[in-house]
Amino acid sequence: MTQNAAPPHMKRNVGLLATCQALFNTSTGVMLAVTALVGFKLAPDGYKWLATTPHAVQWIGTAAFAIPVAMLMRRVGRRTAFLLCSLFGIAGALVAAGAIFWQEFWVFLLSTIIFGGFTAASQHFRFAAAEVASDSFRSRSISLVIGGGVVAAFLGPEIAKWTHTGASDWIKNDLFASVVGFIYGADAVTLSSTSSGDPYQFSGTFLVMALVPIVLMGIVAMVRFPPVEKAAFDAVPRSARQLVGQPGFIVAVLCAVIGWGIMVLMMAATPLAMTAEYGHMTEDAMFVTQWHMLGMFAPSFITGSLIARYGLLNILLCGLVLSTGAAITGMFGGAMHHFWLANVLVGCGWNFLFVGGTALLTHCYLPVEREKAQGINDFLVFGTVALFSGASGWIQTEFGWTTVCVVMIPFLALVAGAVLWLKFTPGAAPDGVMDGTPTRIPAAAE
Repeated sequence: MTQNAAPPHMKRNVGLLATCQALFNTSTGVMLAVTALVGFKLAPDGYKWLATTPHAVQWIGTAAFAIPVAMLMRRVGRRTAFLLCSLFGIAGALVAAGAIFWQEFWVFLLSTIIFGGFTAASQHFRFAAAEVASDSFRSRSISLVIGGGVVAAFLGPEIAKWTHTGASDWIKNDLFASVVGFIYGADAVTLSSTSSGDPYQFSGTFLVMALVPIVLMGIVAMVRFPPVEKAAFDAVPRSARQLVGQPGFIVAVLCAVIGWGIMVLMMAATPLAMTAEYGHMTEDAMFVTQWHMLGMFAPSFITGSLIARYGLLNILLCGLVLSTGAAITGMFGGAMHHFWLANVLVGCGWNFLFVGGTALLTHCYLPVEREKAQGINDFLVFGTVALFSGASGWIQTEFGWTTVCVVMIPFLALVAGAVLWLKFTPGAAPDGVMDGTPTRIPAAAE
């Protein structure tokens, strides 16, 4: 079944979904900027190498929720599932603030697991974009929705900068103190008299972050998601083994896994490396995070067009070249410009790999297999990303920034080999990938 005509309200829906993605990535930007720093602050003495564990646990939560969220969307529809899962974003932010008020590392870990439910659902904005678009606009719609994160590139780290010390001042206000005391207990209000330094650092950030999913819910409610066509579900779905055994599916997942994995490996280590190893200021780390996110999302405004012009597999190879350049740049040192350029390059590489991998994945499943394929993909991607994120803090703490960059190279080489194999092996790529024609439905499923 093909979809050549433009669906009703296509551009409006893509614009709204891009706004939803921007709001979600604002939360992600905050998490990228502050999670390792909060983890380092709350981790017990002697266990500071656990600093990036909360970031890893967030991705474990994302992986754990991936398949249930996909099935929820199949059962209740995109809109209802997005609205329900936004509640995880609110709860996760409030629990994270509580972890800081209580000075509890393990509670902070719990908050990132809860936030994983919000993350798992928000990964479907890009799939929803493919569903509201025509076949000819599919890659562009995915690219434009992911490109909504450009707003977040500025807003997320800026929120962190504006609010990371805010609660220390807000707690002096009687109304704010009474609300904090009511929600988190009276001891939270008197924390400043029992702790050294700024015990409230970043708690205000998470309180502000709890407002973001509320705004997102309002935007989601305006999206006109297409009704599910009954004919699509009359087809017989393939087994999970048949689905994941396709060469195109394997390469699509590999591109997303490694694109995300090496990006998180570098980004999670960056704030620690900048502040603890090379003596840069916290604000410098926020600045690099900001440009890293700009590198992640700004290319999305042209990635879809580049795929249409130069071919999907060629764009994947370009993403691998950019990510390799990031690793090489990082190896040259720890000056501000090294961190800045490496993080911009790995962000751009992630964009090409993630947008391209998502577009490739949409060629590998039938409508009746949609949720199964998307759930399996996100489970594999974010389960692996959790490993990269957790390893990042250990590698950075034990071996340093240069080793973090060196570790990226073999993973990139593996994916390059897989993409080249798909490109030059006759019949390996799914229909439509090499020539841009719509995906063919296998006869058994028509």
